[in-house]
Amino acid sequence: MNGALEVKPGIYWVGAIDWRLRDFHGYSTELGSTYNAFLAVDDHVTLFDTVKATHTDEMLWRIGQVVDPGKIDTIVVNHAEMDHSGSLGRMIETVRPERVFASPACEKALKAHFHHQGWPVQVVKSGDRFNLGRRNVTFLETKMLHWPDSMFSYLEEDRLLISSDAFGQHYATSERFDDEVDQGELIHQSAKYYANILNPYSPLVAGLLQQVAKMGLQIDMIAPDHGVIWRKDPGRILSAYGDWSAQKSRDKAIVVFDSMWHSTVKMAEAVGQGLIEKGVSVQVMDLHGWHRSDVVTELLDARGFVLGSPTLNNGILPRMADLLCYAKGLRFTGKVGAAFGSYGWGGEAVRLLNGALDEMKVRRVHDGLRVQYVPTEGDLENCRDLGRTVADTILAESR
Repeated sequence: MNGALEVKPGIYWVGAIDWRLRDFHGYSTELGSTYNAFLAVDDHVTLFDTVKATHTDEMLWRIGQVVDPGKIDTIVVNHAEMDHSGSLGRMIETVRPERVFASPACEKALKAHFHHQGWPVQVVKSGDRFNLGRRNVTFLETKMLHWPDSMFSYLEEDRLLISSDAFGQHYATSERFDDEVDQGELIHQSAKYYANILNPYSPLVAGLLQQVAKMGLQIDMIAPDHGVIWRKDPGRILSAYGDWSAQKSRDKAIVVFDSMWHSTVKMAEAVGQGLIEKGVSVQVMDLHGWHRSDVVTELLDARGFVLGSPTLNNGILPRMADLLCYAKGLRFTGKVGAAFGSYGWGGEAVRLLNGALDEMKVRRVHDGLRVQYVPTEGDLENCRDLGRTVADTILAESR
């Protein structure tokens, strides 16, 4: 098992690696995750965040490689969610710190989570500072990124931003830094994390990035609470968050569908062909094999969102309903789309998909296409035309 790791002089990663995690509130974590905690050894030995309760012993083992845990006199809780605070009760009982720093909303959340009595919680707000000895920490509230209690801790002398649930990835690795892992996988997992967790708060992310720039913080390392630490190029993830929070998209569409007897499969592939003919990048996604969290990751930088389902019991197929429920809450903006589907009788699915697109504020560029039973070649040409129509809109708006 990897031990504690010094990430800056006198500052150590003492978190935990969760190799087994495969689901995070409906978000597939096929590569596991980490729960990052950081220990600053100074006049005030300070622990920034803790870990999930199941990994408390692992964190204590790493802390013990650096210092006697009983010497910790300060704990900073940047976020009360249980994957970061789950071991807090045991830590307070074990080390009996002099102070526990938390934002105003975090103080309330800790009481509601732990129903504690007598914890030495001290409330800090944006701009408050604390001197650890050779270094100072400045606190920055980051409300709704992604909980009301969220907060950053900035260590000025180290130019280190401990960023809580921003700039992270659910990515379990033996490596701790961005330059030590596969770069394609790193940016993919960062995009997946943003799409599935932070996208609903994109206006707040944009505002935070502006605030950090205005404050003139000198940052040469970003240490999130999940995944690897950005040491080689923290500007890369700041730039990516700028694009994602602005909902920037490219000439790309996703065609997402489910099918019963392959008629909707044929329609989806024809829609994809129409998009490709026009030069739009396409991902045709059968929900039999694509997880909802991977679909919305592909949607993050796509302009087109095309949905297909046959009719089942006057509705849509369950996997499609699952996706729509999930995607609605993530509040993507600036998308264009259309709907299609096969049916035997009734044929309500396309109407329901149109309604879902409207509810998600996806601008429909087609009334929708229904085919009874098995599509003919003429029907498939109409599907290609639907794809061309979506593509024309995407290309016109990108000019």
